[in-house]
Amino acid sequence: MINARFVSAALASFGLLALSASAAELTNAKPVTFTKDIAPILQEKCQDCHHKGTAAPMSLVTYEETRPWAKSIKARVVARNMPPWHIDPTVGIQKFKNDMSLSEEQIAMIARWVDSGAPMGDAKDMPVAKVFPPNDTWLLEKQFGKPDLIIESDPYTMPAKSQDQWWRPLTTINVDEPRWARAVEMRPASDAGRKITHHAIAHLVQHDPSAPELNDGLGQRSPDEAGQLMEWAVGKNYDIFDEGTGKLILPGSHVWWDIHYHAVGEQIRDHVQLAVWLYPKGQEPKHRTLLTGFQGTDGGRLDLEPNKVTESNGYTVLRSASCFGNFQPHMHLRGKAMAIEAILPDGGIQEISYVDKFNFNWMTNYIYADDAAPCFPKGTIVHVTAWHDNTAANPNNPDARQWVGYGDRTVDEMAHAWVNVTSISDDEYAEWAKTHKRETLGGRRQAAN
Repeated sequence: MINARFVSAALASFGLLALSASAAELTNAKPVTFTKDIAPILQEKCQDCHHKGTAAPMSLVTYEETRPWAKSIKARVVARNMPPWHIDPTVGIQKFKNDMSLSEEQIAMIARWVDSGAPMGDAKDMPVAKVFPPNDTWLLEKQFGKPDLIIESDPYTMPAKSQDQWWRPLTTINVDEPRWARAVEMRPASDAGRKITHHAIAHLVQHDPSAPELNDGLGQRSPDEAGQLMEWAVGKNYDIFDEGTGKLILPGSHVWWDIHYHAVGEQIRDHVQLAVWLYPKGQEPKHRTLLTGFQGTDGGRLDLEPNKVTESNGYTVLRSASCFGNFQPHMHLRGKAMAIEAILPDGGIQEISYVDKFNFNWMTNYIYADDAAPCFPKGTIVHVTAWHDNTAANPNNPDARQWVGYGDRTVDEMAHAWVNVTSISDDEYAEWAKTHKRETLGGRRQAAN
């Protein structure tokens, strides 16, 4: 049987985006101009990255800046390559806190504007120019104010030519009493640093005697296993923990950095910064959130044959009822797609999320809206399916003739889903289930290569 989600992905990949009747009627009803119709879309969805002084290759603020890129813009938005939001809109959860996707109506509007010659329109219709904060402003400052802590790694100099390097310094966290993090944001310290930083993980190192009583749905933790504060990659900038949840930071704790650098043809020296927003002193959330990597492989084993699309699967049993806060697929150059689903104790299957157009250059983090974040009972099996494209049809593939295995280098592969997991009691899950309808499938869905 052909799976609808993969038919949808295939059509989109050829630019055959199906528009609803309402979208077509809306966009065909009147002339489309840049000043009246397109500029507001760009302000809402694109200009935060596409303005002068950012790493984006072009600014899309004025008509003069945008017009030369009109055909390229149409091609990328119709194929759903940009904005970098690659969740399949027909599968699983569709409500997110950080949704940057374009609606069908907005895509149709942009396409019609380009097809009609990309006219400017009346200058009086141009919306008031958007004001951008300085580049050194943290994204979460608007919501939470200045960070309570800024933790920085030691700097590292990446040569112009080199094998991939991993920089693992240790940094003290300056807290003199137990404090709870409610949000974290991470970034390379400079635009140049973004060129060489493949990803960076901030491991929390501390001794916590209460840790054996905690788990992330997977089992008890040792007193010295504190998990991670965050993982950064292009497209994932921050984590906001749900109300009543957070990460505990103890006096004497450290960040052990794991920063993956790769050479880009010029020598660059940089470091990584981590901003932390804390709950007020004395305010302790009820639950601890732990960043968990659900594997999409069998014990980390991958064997990607040359000139072939390969599927791999990983299964993890939840040892307690748990709620998921996000979905962030992580693969390398040959990554093609990733799905995460829950196999429930009663045999039902719930699709959680599916990225059908994984792009190595955008490790987008999909943060579920509060009323859409899913919870699952104890005994649920989390099933992650990953697809890797080791063919010449993959434009990111450095060499389709090579066998590829699991490894840390960019030219190696891996497959896991980063998920912020909050463990809850069986009673709390029962209360949650009373007010949340679950849609299940009759069986596991498969994809043809």
